[in-house]
Amino acid sequence: MPNAQRWAALAAAATTLIAVTATGCSSDSDSGKDAGSKAAKASPSGTPSPSSSSSSSPPGGGAVAIPAGPGPQGSYTVQNQPPPGTCSYRYTATKEPLPDPKCTPGATNPKVTQATLKTTICRSGYTSDIRPGTNITGREKTANAASYGYKGPMKDAEYDHLISLQLGGDPNDARNLWVQPPSPGHKAGAGPNNPKDVVESKLKAAICSGKTELVKAQQAIAKDWTTALSTLGLTNEKPAAKDPKAEDGE
Repeated sequence: MPNAQRWAALAAAATTLIAVTATGCSSDSDSGKDAGSKAAKASPSGTPSPSSSSSSSPPGGGAVAIPAGPGPQGSYTVQNQPPPGTCSYRYTATKEPLPDPKCTPGATNPKVTQATLKTTICRSGYTSDIRPGTNITGREKTANAASYGYKGPMKDAEYDHLISLQLGGDPNDARNLWVQPPSPGHKAGAGPNNPKDVVESKLKAAICSGKTELVKAQQAIAKDWTTALSTLGLTNEKPAAKDPKAEDGE
């Protein structure tokens, strides 16, 4: 089956799992360390991670479900991205970028659950242990930029986990990664300026302190990162303490 048809089929399956509004819809730069890749071997013929039967859904059921990815791997491979020009950015009223929900609905890490928080995202160093290396994400970023039609300087865009690693997002599922263009106020050539990172840090703090549940935070950030805090009543939350073993936006 041609790659375009295979991706279309996967996107259709993912769409049935997540309902994201047309106006709604972490951040990880591709400058990350190789920790977690463990001598990862690139595979240009790699395919997007298949949808899992498990998913992240609100307690008690709900209309929105986020597909679960394959989770952390001992060796990561380069994942196929949507065909060039098939994804479209959306923007909020304040011009903050949002991903295309058909291409980037998000995907969760099945190893991270409400019961495993202390040994996963609330443990220092967890995200650095599972993060793919730049030998993988660099090539994925280039291909995903073509998917979204991003034409700006690559150094100013962030290859971002929609549901960040520190919120239990899947490390390398193509459905959870997108080239995020700069936010308003960006200075050309200065590298990414991503206020989404602060939102993620506050959500992590709230999860680890018991102020909100993991699934609720994942749902909110996947729907629209700009409204996630207000949706959960966490606008006054302080960011999580800096993890010395993690990178900004993890």
